[in-house]
Amino acid sequence: MLATERADPRYAGIEELSTLDLARTMNEADASVSAAVAAVLPEVAAAIDAVADRLAKGGRLRYVGAGTAGRMAVMDAAECPPTFSTEPEFIKAIIAGGKAAEGGAVEGTEDDEAAGEAAIAADGIGPADAVVGLAASGRTPFVVAAVREARRRGALTVGLSCNTGTVLSDAAEHRIEVEVGPEVVAGSTRLKSGTAQKFVLNMVSTISMVRLGKVYRNYMVDMKVANQKLAARAVRMIREITGAGQEEAEAALAASGDRVKTAVVMLELGIDAAAAEARLALADGRLSGALAG
Repeated sequence: MLATERADPRYAGIEELSTLDLARTMNEADASVSAAVAAVLPEVAAAIDAVADRLAKGGRLRYVGAGTAGRMAVMDAAECPPTFSTEPEFIKAIIAGGKAAEGGAVEGTEDDEAAGEAAIAADGIGPADAVVGLAASGRTPFVVAAVREARRRGALTVGLSCNTGTVLSDAAEHRIEVEVGPEVVAGSTRLKSGTAQKFVLNMVSTISMVRLGKVYRNYMVDMKVANQKLAARAVRMIREITGAGQEEAEAALAASGDRVKTAVVMLELGIDAAAAEARLALADGRLSGALAG
């Protein structure tokens, strides 16, 4: 039996616990996830380096999942355009059952191998791309078939599961097996397994974007300024990076067309927006390179 499906005797009788004790029990269980991820960080890092290399050469990143894993993938991919100003097609999630499965269960779709293969073909996945398959069990047919098809087409493939020796791991070029063990509610892999998958996805997307120059120091300097909260954050970043005053930072952001990196280069080098954009282009969009070049 898969470890994620086993019933852990430590959690027998949880219905008899007080709400506070049950919350403590779940919190203690969740605390073990970080250690489980830490144990596979070398594998995570190797996969991320490979993914970032494909993206740097113009490839795309696709997550493939079903159920909870698929919805985790959708959430992570959806955050990349506003956070890093990536194009919507750059990082996307493919979930068994399609759009309908993003907000609720679409039963049976995770078992459809042909649909997994077809989804990869429909997206035109090829050698330039990277595909990360997610399945807590490591054996979800839709995901395994998608990863196999992606690898057949020459794409970089990663298998992320929460069991060991899985079919998904065998199908992928890079295997990440986060052993979280049995869940507080046996078989409910939206719990520790889901948390572990989100931890790893955070690393995949964020570190890849760092490698692509979309982060300067620890500032998200490529974010889209889409509302008042983000405008205030952008001005604050510009002030902290450059030492400019509030009005000066606001004026530079406006003159830059709400582009934080451009505004920083303008202020640091005393040039206009066009010249700042030209320097950034020569530095492949990297703020550190534009400031040093």
